[in-house]
Amino acid sequence: MTTDLLSSITASLVDGDPDLPVSRTKAALRAGIEPLAIVERALVPGMRIVGERFSAGEYFLPNLIVSANGMKRAMAIIEPELGARHQTRELAGTVVIGTVKGDIHEIGKSLVATMLSANGFEVHDLGVDVAVEKFVSTVKQTNATVVGLSALLTTTMNVQKKVIEALAAEGLRDRVKVMVGGAPVNDRWAKEIGADGYAEDAVGAVDLALRLRPGR
Repeated sequence: MTTDLLSSITASLVDGDPDLPVSRTKAALRAGIEPLAIVERALVPGMRIVGERFSAGEYFLPNLIVSANGMKRAMAIIEPELGARHQTRELAGTVVIGTVKGDIHEIGKSLVATMLSANGFEVHDLGVDVAVEKFVSTVKQTNATVVGLSALLTTTMNVQKKVIEALAAEGLRDRVKVMVGGAPVNDRWAKEIGADGYAEDAVGAVDLALRLRPGR
């Protein structure tokens, strides 16, 4: 019974059903399955398969968005249950992420945030149009190990550089890795502004964040 329920949650994410991940997660909780088991044995494996298929060219961005939304909605149900049971996931790291000041593009950044969460990161999503000072203060508050800076406009790319400079000015640069992304951003730009890496898409961002973990 337990295995069947967990497998059905995984399958619903892989199949890209918009509602089944939520209803099946609720069913698993009603059946007495521990919320941490649902995360580690159903949701995370499902998103891993989706990510692999995206990387292989079998799935496309709409598939990734639908599955990530299902994961996000399921996690919204599970997180209060984890807190009530004093259960915690083993964290891969803590990420502060946002779209930089002057830019209000949301979808790509939110997708990266969801995929990072699915892969074990504690994610602090600051939203869009985020000021340089907000990135810095949140890194201080959360002891983040990674900062993700999204810029979808050529006019806001330079704000990524300003965030990196501000982190350095506050003495935080040595303890936090910075990854950048967005339509006009590339690896050359990342190197030019002193970022630790560039990711082209959400799956690449997860791989990069995992590589940037302390001790790796």
